[in-house]
Amino acid sequence: MKPDLILNIETSTSNCSVSLSSREDLIDIIEVDKSSYSHSENLHSFIQKILKKNKFKPQELACISVSRGPGSYTGLRIGVSAAKGLCFANDIPLISVSSLEILANSTSFKGIVIPTIDARREEVYSCVFFENHIIIEEKPEIITQVSFKDHLKNNEILIIGSGQFKCEKIIKKNKNLTFNNEIINPSSRHMPILSYRKFIKKEFEDLAYFEPRYLKEFKSR
Repeated sequence: MKPDLILNIETSTSNCSVSLSSREDLIDIIEVDKSSYSHSENLHSFIQKILKKNKFKPQELACISVSRGPGSYTGLRIGVSAAKGLCFANDIPLISVSSLEILANSTSFKGIVIPTIDARREEVYSCVFFENHIIIEEKPEIITQVSFKDHLKNNEILIIGSGQFKCEKIIKKNKNLTFNNEIINPSSRHMPILSYRKFIKKEFEDLAYFEPRYLKEFKSR
């Protein structure tokens, strides 16, 4: 086992993303973002490819880190199932990281960051971060003209993620509010720091009982 080698898996949206990291440093990444959701086709081959390319075996991993949601029901199930399978087979621990926190970690914006993931109708999954600390927990939220108004009074706010387009369309214009249309989906590129923090604290999941955090019950469209 390599003491700090972590495999990161992110499948909460249309981005199928796998990376290797040591401590807080990214070693390599493979990802593809397709609206058709290619996770069932690509995830296992991505894991095999990234390990083979970097000359590691699964049993050399110190742990596996997976995005726990919220996000796509199917994408999360595929990612978590793959992660748990590898952990069981190789007797290594599992870490889970919020997909919204992964999004928040993708920007260096100084101010309030609201990561969002598109949900049904006028709803998004969101939470609120300030200086890398969560100040409002994850929840599904129906966007209205006055959404996030309490934070807009005296703060610079950045909204990112796939739910930002609903927010931009519905929320009243405000000089303190900005959007970043380049930050859409979470990526395992931004997981190493979050994964390693949990690893050194030994914040591991119970493999037998761990499930993705959907925030809402699954309903077929």
